[in-house]
Amino acid sequence: MNTPPAARASSLVLDAEALYRELLRGVRPMLSAGTRLAGIASGGAWLAERLRQDLGLQDAPGILSSALHRDDFAQRGMAVAAQTRLSFDVNGADILLLDDVLYTGRTIRAVLNELFDFGRPASVRLAVLVDRGGRELPVAADFAAARVALPAAQQLALARDAGGSFSFRVEGQ
Repeated sequence: MNTPPAARASSLVLDAEALYRELLRGVRPMLSAGTRLAGIASGGAWLAERLRQDLGLQDAPGILSSALHRDDFAQRGMAVAAQTRLSFDVNGADILLLDDVLYTGRTIRAVLNELFDFGRPASVRLAVLVDRGGRELPVAADFAAARVALPAAQQLALARDAGGSFSFRVEGQ
């Protein structure tokens, strides 16, 4: 796994645009002519769309929702905006899955279940903007632009402005 040194939550200042540039640099060698991008709603989908543009890829990236396969569905409910849309055949596809923040691994598990509802890909690799540790499931990113440590009570949220620029907010205690 290729990741820069960890940052500490007490002095956490993340430049989301710089991390995006690192993600762009890191995913280039992961792509082949047939690789399909798929982002997890919503931050991962934003990353996938911007990567498509910056890499000059023609095909629209897929969007994957974790809503139907979450193990905390009863508490969270279903987000109206988060619906899976795949414009490519999953069967036999080489898929680069993108997400903004990797934490417990539960969202990735749910999204993989959703993806396999559409077919059986040849491979699925994971690239994230930030890996914050705290895994509850055996999930690891093939590439992470940064590693940070945050208390469990805090959340790291990616935001996108009207011009498409990214920023991070630390929410919680």
